[in-house]
Amino acid sequence: MLLVAGAFAFSQSPVSPAPLGFDVVQTNIPHGKIDTISYKSKTVGAVRKALIYTPPGYSKDKKYPVLYLLHGIGGDEKEWFEQGQPQVILDNLYAQKRVEPMIVVLPNGRAMKDDRATGNIYDGVKVQAFATFEQDLLKDLIPYIEKNYPAIKDSQHRAIAGLSMGGGQSLNFGLGNLDKFAWVGGFSSAPNTKMPKDILPNPELAKQRLQLLWISCGDKDGLITNSKRTHDYLVANGVPHIYYVDHGYHDFKVWKNSLYMFSQLLFKPVDKSSFDKIDNAGRPAESNVRSAQYPQLLPDGRAIVRLKAPEAHKVQLDLGKKYDMVKGPDGVWEAVTDSLSEGFHYYTLIVDGVSVCDPSSETFYGMMADALKPYGGIVMWRAFVYSASDDDRAKQAYKEFLPLDGQFRDNVIIQVKNGPVDFQPREPFSPLFGAMKKTSLMPEVQITQEYLGHSIHLVFLSTMWEEFLKSDTYQQGEGSTVARCTDGSLFSQKHTAIAGVANVGLDVNWCGYTFAQANWYAFGRLAWNNKLTSEQIADEWIKLTFKQSAAENSDWQANFLSPVKKMMLDSREAAVNYMPIRKCRKRSALNG
Repeated sequence: MLLVAGAFAFSQSPVSPAPLGFDVVQTNIPHGKIDTISYKSKTVGAVRKALIYTPPGYSKDKKYPVLYLLHGIGGDEKEWFEQGQPQVILDNLYAQKRVEPMIVVLPNGRAMKDDRATGNIYDGVKVQAFATFEQDLLKDLIPYIEKNYPAIKDSQHRAIAGLSMGGGQSLNFGLGNLDKFAWVGGFSSAPNTKMPKDILPNPELAKQRLQLLWISCGDKDGLITNSKRTHDYLVANGVPHIYYVDHGYHDFKVWKNSLYMFSQLLFKPVDKSSFDKIDNAGRPAESNVRSAQYPQLLPDGRAIVRLKAPEAHKVQLDLGKKYDMVKGPDGVWEAVTDSLSEGFHYYTLIVDGVSVCDPSSETFYGMMADALKPYGGIVMWRAFVYSASDDDRAKQAYKEFLPLDGQFRDNVIIQVKNGPVDFQPREPFSPLFGAMKKTSLMPEVQITQEYLGHSIHLVFLSTMWEEFLKSDTYQQGEGSTVARCTDGSLFSQKHTAIAGVANVGLDVNWCGYTFAQANWYAFGRLAWNNKLTSEQIADEWIKLTFKQSAAENSDWQANFLSPVKKMMLDSREAAVNYMPIRKCRKRSALNG
């Protein structure tokens, strides 16, 4: 299994992308210190706050270079600290002796009296405050730091870098003040980045004064044009720089990796001839076992796969497409793939005609499917995807599994929750239904009432499942319901199934209360006949469950069957209407 995701490392270039655990607190190493400072800003006419990181072993008797690290449009001086954890990244690098001791200042780049990230963050006054910060930085903050901390006071020992809006600030302020900064980094720079010829009208001066110019961005980032435009200008004018295109989006996974790499180059001799190697540095896939260095992912999405098999005569990489691997003098076989989309890519290595797992990668279900197939076995793979680093939970399974449509073995069924989030009281159907036309999909519904009153509220779930199954995907025109997309009547699926999540308790009836049994019954009936209506199912269940005990009542149908059935059919809607809404945190699409 090869997971194409965030940035991970190997060690053949002067600086490598971040390995697993680079941002995890290590308790057995020395740690730096984070403090809050207050400084008087004549530019703003107010006392402003910033955070400051001093390295492990910090002493006022020593002199230190300073990095000014800027946040995005939706953040403040705490954004890097809370989401990027530069103090953890740097602590770990200090322990490995990979960075020079430095002071890091995390300012608030919104230079106005009310500099909180509240209200409309795109308001023109607030956006202008990010430009005003240049004067606050140069005339107020830097003088304060250099007066109160043992900072070295020259451009060769002063760096500026930032993410998104802060990346644009860093390029604007750094390249616009080459007498103040010799080390400049823009991570996924936002549209506030000035045109290259405006911020760097004299490329020859930049060549003389800049020690390092770093530009990085995720390849899936909609704002990459800002970075690419600057890069192209620098190339055209022969200005040495690093242009690192990471595999990712506009998020902290990319920015933390940028900080990890950028910080290792600061305030030490830099071999500019090595910049090309850094531009193309590979990184181990996230799905690698332990500290395995291969497979590696290149910035352009290609993968390098290696296998040591000195006695083998022929080795191939089977990734749907077969790649002939080339044997090196050390007995290591290597293949480089085409560019791969983000997500899981399942593969085998064919060694002298025998398919085997890559011992450097986590075991994957393709091999499981192959092993089970001779015995009629089926692999049911649950497509429940949750990544804490992705802002939009609803799109995660879609992004990961849709690119794999048609690549699964024919004895694999992908099990997909009815909704794209997580068994919510009301949510649309998962967009995977209908979209994956070449793969067997099975719906997964929840019989247990996790978000619908548990087992103490009467909530007849058949109405929700009926609504789900009859929802039209329009994938093959009108009538392309979820039911037809998954029962084999619309797409040629070899296997069809439906799954239900249920808790079996210790009660005599298993469920905790009588009406919960109706949901088990409804699931079973719909599993075998997805065209049934909830009214039909409720009618059947009431008659099977209650009629015998009420047979002597001649008005049973009018006085019991009809009102109880109505109560059941209305119950889910009633529950949704009175339940409190579960709040979710929402971030700006620009995320910076």
